[in-house]
Amino acid sequence: MKCYIWSIALYGAETWTLRAVDQKHLGSFEMWCWRRMEKISWTDHVRNEEVLLRVKEQTNILHEISKRKANWIGHILSRNCLLQRVTEGKIKGGIEVTGRRGRRRRKLLDDLTERRGYCHLKEEALDRTMWGARFGTGFGPVVRQTAKCMNE
Repeated sequence: MKCYIWSIALYGAETWTLRAVDQKHLGSFEMWCWRRMEKISWTDHVRNEEVLLRVKEQTNILHEISKRKANWIGHILSRNCLLQRVTEGKIKGGIEVTGRRGRRRRKLLDDLTERRGYCHLKEEALDRTMWGARFGTGFGPVVRQTAKCMNE
């Protein structure tokens, strides 16, 4: 399932900003996939824990998304490129809309600052040996030694 369904369902998940509702829907989608594989009807009263025991898996679609997002943002932050400056918000763009109703839209860095902390993640991305140890792939030598936070 992970190689066939998740590769299609999670296409571009690195750039998603997930709200609580989206996380709930993704969890429901994962359980729906496991139930379909086990041919469990929705009328059967089988708990999610029982389904996961049958397939010998754990719910980890949200963990996979956060891992992909951290890997992608580390790739972006390890370079000094235009995409890094746009992601950090150092380049202003778009039309300034004032007086928009409702809650402020979530940005890509909002997820990172809540979960891991942006400055910590940026420092790890610049230290490729530490990044390789964390995500299981080895990279070349360290090019830059320090990173400054967005606030400074």
